[in-house]
Amino acid sequence: MNGGIARAGIFFLVAGLVILSQSAFRVLQIEQALIVQLGSPVRTITEPGLHFKIPFLQEVYTFENRLLVFDQDPQEVLSKDKKNLKVDNYARWRIVDPLKFYQTVRSQMGAKARLNDIIYSNLREVLGQHTMMEIVSGERDDLMSKILIQANVQAKTYGIQLVDVRIKRTDLPPENSKAVFRRMQTERERQAKQYRAEGEEEAVKIRAEADRKREILLANADRTARELRGGGDAESARIYAEAYGQDEEFFAFLRSMEAYSAGLTEQSTMLLDPNSAFMRFFNNPNAGR
Repeated sequence: MNGGIARAGIFFLVAGLVILSQSAFRVLQIEQALIVQLGSPVRTITEPGLHFKIPFLQEVYTFENRLLVFDQDPQEVLSKDKKNLKVDNYARWRIVDPLKFYQTVRSQMGAKARLNDIIYSNLREVLGQHTMMEIVSGERDDLMSKILIQANVQAKTYGIQLVDVRIKRTDLPPENSKAVFRRMQTERERQAKQYRAEGEEEAVKIRAEADRKREILLANADRTARELRGGGDAESARIYAEAYGQDEEFFAFLRSMEAYSAGLTEQSTMLLDPNSAFMRFFNNPNAGR
């Protein structure tokens, strides 16, 4: 009798422990839970601690309560100026409504698939309204804000809140990079030709101005030289005139000697009249006294 009571007590104790283990569960600080009964959601638990459910009838699904990171694969986007851009982005998100989350996407895998579509469609729409320079310049923060607002409207239907959407890197596809490089090279060559043409034009102007100044300097120098020579000749003539006026016979004799020296050389032959004025100092040595 006592043995049967003991066995029954052990049975009920074990059964109670099993029922307790099936009914009690713990929610961690980084988690939130959803209780589902026969496939239908019953209640949501967002407070951490020890909680209870109906054993064998109800199941507990736990979801992250922390910020999660979704690193999206690079996607191609067409800008307003028809440039293909390869955009590498990421998003931070959290589960704010476990019930909607469970009913729509079930798991993080399903949530990432939905986020991929939502973020890419909004990236394509917003970036498609701006040029490549606007996308890669300082306006990127404003563009990301627009994408975040639009994406959150769609993500809300899945019990998801997007906290941030950021572009890590924006590149051109390889074929576009080559085309852009060729255009840049052509533009640089055009600018180089323009600079060379402008330099040549400026050089021609400088040379023409230098030649003009040279002609002016030479003309001024020639005029000054002529004036100086004219002044010197006038002064020389004046001095000769004064000297000639002091002793005409002497200067006549001096001029005749100079004429003899220049005209009567060893190789010269002259036919002269002995009575000519040129020969007067030969005929009369005292003629100049």
